[in-house]
Amino acid sequence: VQLQASGGGLVQAGGSLRLSCADSGRIFSSYAMGWFRQAPGKEREFVAAISRNSGSKYYADSVKGRFTISRDNVKNTVDLQMNSLRPEDTAVYSCAAGTVSNTIAVYTAPTRYQYWGQGTQVTVSS
Repeated sequence: VQLQASGGGLVQAGGSLRLSCADSGRIFSSYAMGWFRQAPGKEREFVAAISRNSGSKYYADSVKGRFTISRDNVKNTVDLQMNSLRPEDTAVYSCAAGTVSNTIAVYTAPTRYQYWGQGTQVTVSS
């Protein structure tokens, strides 16, 4: 699994960004996927997760209703659509892949993810 995230940038508060994470591996559909973020001086924080078959999705309370996670098991990508962005959303966002035993499991703990992509910076100005 090799994950490559893209789509970060600078946006004004209230704006939108779409992050994408591509996997160059061949068994992308075998993994639950997640997005995490880390702001300067803070610990890594769970943002959103999606199960292998997209049947389960889970969001942090802080982004619920504003962010949407989706995946395409043909293109081997997982996206994070971020709307109504706030300055407190500023962070480095990383995608991660975790092995799961079933198609509906999702994880919020970083320790459940074995593979991580490099981060992409999201900066929201006020």
